[in-house]
Amino acid sequence: MSFRLPPVPALALIGLLPALPLGAQADLVYVTETGLAYHRAGCPSLQRTRLPVALAEAVELGYASCGVCLPPPPAAGPAVAPRGLYRVNLAGATRCEPGELDAMPRALVVRQVDGDTVYVAMPRPPEGLGTRERLRLLGVDCPELGRTNPDARQMALAASEFTRRRLQGRVVRLAFDWRLRDRYGRLLAYVYLPDGSCHNAELLREGYAQAYTRFPFQFLEEFRALQSAARRQGRGLWAAAGK
Repeated sequence: MSFRLPPVPALALIGLLPALPLGAQADLVYVTETGLAYHRAGCPSLQRTRLPVALAEAVELGYASCGVCLPPPPAAGPAVAPRGLYRVNLAGATRCEPGELDAMPRALVVRQVDGDTVYVAMPRPPEGLGTRERLRLLGVDCPELGRTNPDARQMALAASEFTRRRLQGRVVRLAFDWRLRDRYGRLLAYVYLPDGSCHNAELLREGYAQAYTRFPFQFLEEFRALQSAARRQGRGLWAAAGK
């Protein structure tokens, strides 16, 4: 004869969760790719995807505290109101770097698709944006992962890894231009890291992308110049092309 234990209420699992260590790790919480709450490391509500985020950043992004694992509350003050859309064309920006980071909305890169496409989460987004957006990096075009040519595929993988390494799981700032979305509904944006660098520009500078000039954008001439410099220096795809 077999016996089945009665189900354990979720709240009863709290006592089984590992204690948060003291110090810096006490301010580390976890979020999922599609969720709107932050959790402790062993929370039963965490899905397979779990991205570590500093507590202060999770709160500022707009994540709510999980009601099951009861993670630590923010150290100071209520969540900051979401910033509005920052449009470089209206701001009169003439160069992509350095950006006015404090004026830009924050987002968490929850998944990287390829060299020029990622998913971002904004639990409390500015008006007109969703809590989870498929984002296309504006003004750049990386080699496609589906290419059959071995050299082209190798460069596509290199560009994808470059973007994954720099953006996956990072809190970034977003800036926009004349067009907010492309014909597929993807959000078009410049992605800025905390150090002020624009990832779109870094892809061009390192030779992982070409400037996408089919449609006008604020930094078109700067991006063309970055592509030309990478080509002269034989970086990335220009080295693979023998240029």
